[in-house]
Amino acid sequence: MGIIESLRYFVPELILLGGAFLVFGTDLFVRNKKTVGELSLLILIVAACFCQMPAQPLKLFYDMFHLDAFAHFFRYFALIAVTLTLLISYSYKPLKGPYEGEFYGLFLFMAFALILVAGANNLLMIFLSVEFVSMISYLLVGFLKKDARSKEAAIKYLLFGSVASAIMLYGMSLLYGASGSLALPAVGNALFFAPFKSLAHIAVLFFFVGLGFKISMAPFHMWAPDVYEGAPTPVTAFLTVAPKALGFAVFMRVLSVVFMPSRAHWSVLLTALSILTMTLGNITALSQNNIKRFLAYSSIAQAGYILMGMAVFSNLGRQGVLVYLLAYLFTNLGAFAVVTLIGEQTGSDDLAAYAGLSERSPVTAAFLTVFLLSLAGIPPLAGFIGKYYVFAAAIQGKFITLTVVAAVNSVVAAYYYFRIVRLMYLTSASGPALPPAPRPLAIALGLMFAGVLLLGLFPGLFLSLIWR
Repeated sequence: MGIIESLRYFVPELILLGGAFLVFGTDLFVRNKKTVGELSLLILIVAACFCQMPAQPLKLFYDMFHLDAFAHFFRYFALIAVTLTLLISYSYKPLKGPYEGEFYGLFLFMAFALILVAGANNLLMIFLSVEFVSMISYLLVGFLKKDARSKEAAIKYLLFGSVASAIMLYGMSLLYGASGSLALPAVGNALFFAPFKSLAHIAVLFFFVGLGFKISMAPFHMWAPDVYEGAPTPVTAFLTVAPKALGFAVFMRVLSVVFMPSRAHWSVLLTALSILTMTLGNITALSQNNIKRFLAYSSIAQAGYILMGMAVFSNLGRQGVLVYLLAYLFTNLGAFAVVTLIGEQTGSDDLAAYAGLSERSPVTAAFLTVFLLSLAGIPPLAGFIGKYYVFAAAIQGKFITLTVVAAVNSVVAAYYYFRIVRLMYLTSASGPALPPAPRPLAIALGLMFAGVLLLGLFPGLFLSLIWR
């Protein structure tokens, strides 16, 4: 489909792109930056209203962008993630200042870039969209210009990200050299005929390295704890969810279209990486005393569970990945929303700040307890549904070793999640009562709490929307 005709089906993305420029322009003339934030939220809602699933998959912009059920799901995923992050950010004091409006504009660009990642069907499009997300992420991590930790985190993220991108780009160059095409279907058709089979296996490894960085998969996770700790807390919340989820989206599209004939090889590799990722993340999380580093290692472990569905890569496995990502969206963003609130009110991100939280702020403690229990996979919460699907896919595919290791890791994870619950409810309060959450943050917490409960109690409603 040509460019002009494709624009008819690209309306939400155009709204986001034009809205981002509008926000930057408005920011120049408006002193009350809260108005800029409200405008950004309105643009996201309008874009969501124009999201329509076509009757059949569409090949837009000369087959560089696929608008199918898969891309449509991640359209909503990106819009929900950005909207919730903006609600969390509205009351975050370190952002208050002359550059606050730019923060909101960058997130609109981020929403646009994430949707491009989900629908990319061309090696060049994948690289450009992934790098678009990466560059905006670097800016957001280092947004607090006077904060030394924020600047240090941005530099580390940039250096690690540049190396990972270069490796992934080299893998793409091998694919192009072997197939003579940038389109994923053409690459898949050409790559697995002699003499290119060995080259295909090497290209798989390079793709795993580049995308493994994006999803904080071990052993390419080293950047995550330091970056997550130094970044502004709302940005940390977003990075643990949205770019990681879209990294999995690219992973799934490339594996299904290009590397499916070599599934026997990369399935074994992904199984090993899944075990390594969840085990390393869970064991390291046990010793953490900073809540942001704690949740950083927890997010690494969660990536390991999601990789279970990728390793199996059956229909149930792919569905399990989407369900897990949706549950993870509400759960992890919710946990970080509480971390943002407590960090603002106590001035500390240490676990000690959560001692006796049930006495100081009972509602906040209840929210965090639900989110932590969901991360642990306790029924009837959303995290349990996500784990159920990836475990069911592994068992159905006879990945018994992977299932057993994941079950043991789930027990280890439950221990350190309950460690915080015990700290909130069974430890004496370490300070005075805390004030209630600001209204935008309270709305975000309520929405994510509802998402965790509804997905856990009525999974069929959400599942019918995911793969209808």
